[in-house]
Amino acid sequence: MAGFVSPTISLGPKTASEQTRGAVESESSRLPWYVWCAAAAVTSAVVGAHWDISWHLSIGRDSFLTPAHIAIYMCGVLAGIAFGYIILSTTFGRNAPLAASSVHILGLRAPLGAFIASWGGVAMLTSAPFDNWWHDAYGLDVTIVSPPHIVLFTGVYAVLVGTLVLIAGSMNRADGKLRKLARRLYLYVAGISLVAAMVLVMEFVSRTHQHSSRAYIAVSLLVPIALSVPSRATGSRFAATFVTAFYMLFLIGLIQILPLFPAEPKLGPVYQHVTHFIPPQFPLLLIVPGLLLDWLWARTSCWSDWKTAFVSALVFVLSLLAVQYPFASFLMSPAARNSFFGTLYLAYGIPTTSYLARNQFYITETSAQFAVGIAVAIAIATLTMRFGISRGRWVSQVQR
Repeated sequence: MAGFVSPTISLGPKTASEQTRGAVESESSRLPWYVWCAAAAVTSAVVGAHWDISWHLSIGRDSFLTPAHIAIYMCGVLAGIAFGYIILSTTFGRNAPLAASSVHILGLRAPLGAFIASWGGVAMLTSAPFDNWWHDAYGLDVTIVSPPHIVLFTGVYAVLVGTLVLIAGSMNRADGKLRKLARRLYLYVAGISLVAAMVLVMEFVSRTHQHSSRAYIAVSLLVPIALSVPSRATGSRFAATFVTAFYMLFLIGLIQILPLFPAEPKLGPVYQHVTHFIPPQFPLLLIVPGLLLDWLWARTSCWSDWKTAFVSALVFVLSLLAVQYPFASFLMSPAARNSFFGTLYLAYGIPTTSYLARNQFYITETSAQFAVGIAVAIAIATLTMRFGISRGRWVSQVQR
């Protein structure tokens, strides 16, 4: 990897890169505790977010200190512990092991990822009273994309990015088993980031919208970044496959687990008889474009970034359309109304006359407009794919 210096040959004083590598290698084949703490933080946020959405769909607005809310904001607490320790120990500690791999901001020093994630933790904790006031003033949210949720998601995303940058720095400074371990943890957190990104577009990719171009436009805004960055950052031939498989298994797991726990509505109006937690809808079949993109990227390393981005966007959008469009029809059929695909689960506030309750598609565009929308999705995916490729290359060279 570019930027590496052989640890066995030294013709003069050690460079900062060599000192940093030596510090990391002295930790044997283990990653520091704060890296695992950061990974636990983002896991807690994503689990808590889906739990909270299910809470709203099954129970409604309860109290602020629900277990789901605690799980979400535990992310900010764990991030504060992990990254606060990194910043303070690196700034004020003598012979701090991360001193040579740090940046200086406002008189403090630490790896770049620590500063990004610390800001995210502060934003998350700031969103807590904002979200509580919002619910008290306006009641149950009718949308995921509300002002306090945007603040919260921005904070979670910053913690995710900071964690990925921190892990990438450890990965790029290491060799052997430690590098492999860091790469695996990076891909795990990248999978978490895809799950988080899909929460933001959840309302636009409901199965009622999967025969409309809006679903594919929404997916093209974020998913290409979530797939191309880890592929370039880790150099893994199966990065996109792993990330999309993680996303699908995570959602399928929630469909199997959440209905096992009892719940009943506490707010009206109640249109559906609910006796258990309502899980999310079945995940999009993103693993298909993930597999195809890994296959494509393994054979196009000599292409220019823009050519790679455009062809990758074509493969991504058209392959997703090819599998998701007919699969959406299956999800609307009686064959999918079981506990595995989960289409029999409806939130208590969904009227029986709604498109979702009647298993019908919500379509407001003609065939020509649909084709134009898919073209727009490809154009957007080209831009986001190009951005992801460049960011992934940058992450692969992060040392600080």
